[in-house]
Amino acid sequence: MTQVHGKCDSKFQGVGDKFSELLESGQELGASLTVNIDGEEVVNVWGGYADANRSRPWNEDTIVNVFSTTKTISALAVLLLINDGQLSPYDKVSKYWPEFAVNGKENIEVRHLLSHSSGLAVFEDPITLEDLCDFDATVSRLEKQAPRWEPGTASGYHAWTYGYMIGELLRRRTGLTLREFVSQKIAGPLDADFQIGAKEEDWHRVAELVPPPSSPSNFMSGPTIDSDSLQAKMLQPNPEASFANTKSWRKADIGAANGHSNSQAIAKIWSRALTVSDDSKRLLSKDTIDLIFTEQSYGPDLCFGLPVRYGTGLGIRGNGDTLIDSWIPEGSLCFWGVGVVLWSSTTLAAMSLLPTL
Repeated sequence: MTQVHGKCDSKFQGVGDKFSELLESGQELGASLTVNIDGEEVVNVWGGYADANRSRPWNEDTIVNVFSTTKTISALAVLLLINDGQLSPYDKVSKYWPEFAVNGKENIEVRHLLSHSSGLAVFEDPITLEDLCDFDATVSRLEKQAPRWEPGTASGYHAWTYGYMIGELLRRRTGLTLREFVSQKIAGPLDADFQIGAKEEDWHRVAELVPPPSSPSNFMSGPTIDSDSLQAKMLQPNPEASFANTKSWRKADIGAANGHSNSQAIAKIWSRALTVSDDSKRLLSKDTIDLIFTEQSYGPDLCFGLPVRYGTGLGIRGNGDTLIDSWIPEGSLCFWGVGVVLWSSTTLAAMSLLPTL
């Protein structure tokens, strides 16, 4: 029987029971789940295993590569600058990054980066996972590219490119790398166990990424489609689970995909950023929170091929026709990432579920 540890307020026992069922069923090898309500942690449970051989238990301090949940923290970094008046969502990116203003990118605004509507959703030239670990070289690639569509007129999920454009914008504006900014301005002050990449001294507590038995280690294996299409290039290079366990990946600064954390830290960060009712304790002002829920793009995502509604930095609930509307409640709710990461400014709830995959 899989052991589940942690705490669960009696009002939320059903949540804890569902988590236990998830692990017991074998759908997840190991995972952690945290729910905060108005800054108070009401659920924090973990269990299962942190490796394929089931030799390492998932402990309270286990962290895992959170893949696209990383984007939420990268977005928060920019939102904090907007909140403090150091950036405007309507600023042109080239105001801070002059080399960006070529090949049709002159009018791309900060909000376009945050909402996956810049037109730079993919890498046009062949690129490897090892290449992604060189931040400067990857940024140079994007400087030379042209948008696939007119910026701001549609969305296309920026699976990889998001972190490099956000990271370089942040570096140009603050002088800090994304890794440094997150450590100094977000994770450190909040005592939250989140980092871009993973420090070598923490590798012993990083859960191994293990694809489900029914899934290939290459996440994008499947029917052949046009190799030049956005759908084909969206996840090129293919994010192989095994590469996420390598030294190169853990040492890299990839703001779209290589954050390492657990559910407790993610829930804490976003609870403090978005869902704490006390204005003096909340990181973001009501105006900035309203900006998050300001629709930037709504319609068929050109990479997913399905309707998605993007706010500023996060996905927001649609009108019943988007990818996530069927499984989340109505209200002011935003989401993102591998596993389940949800925040509601209506119920003041922040929830994070992070698995081994």
